[in-house]
Parts: sequence; C-alpha cells; structure tokens
Amino acid sequence: MAQNVLAIYPGTFDPITLGHEDVVRRATQLFGSVIVAVAAGHHKKTLFSLEERIEMVREAVRPYRQVQVESFSGLLRDFVVARGGKAMVRGLRAVTDFDYEFQLAGMNRSLMPEVETVFLTPSDKFQFISSTFVREIAVLGGEVDKFVSPSVCERLSAKVRAMQPAA
Repeated sequence: MAQNVLAIYPGTFDPITLGHEDVVRRATQLFGSVIVAVAAGHHKKTLFSLEERIEMVREAVRPYRQVQVESFSGLLRDFVVARGGKAMVRGLRAVTDFDYEFQLAGMNRSLMPEVETVFLTPSDKFQFISSTFVREIAVLGGEVDKFVSPSVCERLSAKVRAMQPAA
C-alpha cells in the first residue's frame, strides 16, 4: 500500500451504489488516504441535493478510517491540486466506460501531469450497476435494494414518495 499517497475518488454519487462502495474499499487497500469528492453536479440535474449525497457517502464510507468525504465545484484539477492528491481513482464497469474514462484520463494528465489516474473495477456482481439505472428503477417503482445500501434504499424510497403527486 502507498501509505503516503492521497487518492481522490470524484463523482456525483447520485446516489452512491454498492459498486461505488466496492471501489472505495479497493482504493483503501492501495492508498494511505482517500478523499471521496462529491461533485456539486452543475452539469447534471441530480435527484439528491449535494448535502444529501454527502450524508449518504459519509454513511457508506464510515468503516474506513482513512477515507474523508468532501464536496467540490468547479474544475476537479483545482480540488485535486489544492488537496495534494497524487492519484485519481476512477471506476470502470465495462468496455463502454473505457473510451470516456480514457479520454478523461488523458485530459487530466495534461492538466495535472503529477497526478496518476488509477482505474479500478468493482466486483463482478456490481459491474452493471449505475446511479442512473438505480434512479430510473426507483422512480418507476422497481426494487433497488440489491444495488444500494439499506440506508440509501430508504432515502430513495422517501425521495420517490415525495415526488408522487398528492392523491
């Protein structure tokens, strides 16, 4: 393990899934410190507020002493450099993720040549999970308890109920 290396795991985490949690766990086995950087999401319309997403992520990573949760807005590069990050963790689920992530890694390398991008794959049972799918399934009345932690599942159910028009 790289004891003195700080890794940043950025994302919108809307909501955090078991796949994200698995990537965090894997990152803690490689790096001495990990910051899960929750993006304000200016380019995406999120289901959960920034504060709700931070709370869910904090709950999920509580077992890992070396993990902190922070929010950021603006250029990820500025956040990583300000924190002294030396690695950026990105989760890869499938080949379809690779093209986008490869381009992103190249752009990040040109913006921050001193920071390495590390791709981690979640366990097989989590490779097909995406926050987008989880949100869609929940909004359409499907069960998502296999894809998110119980506390996230509760929050999703409450959010979906709140979105329903009053009868």
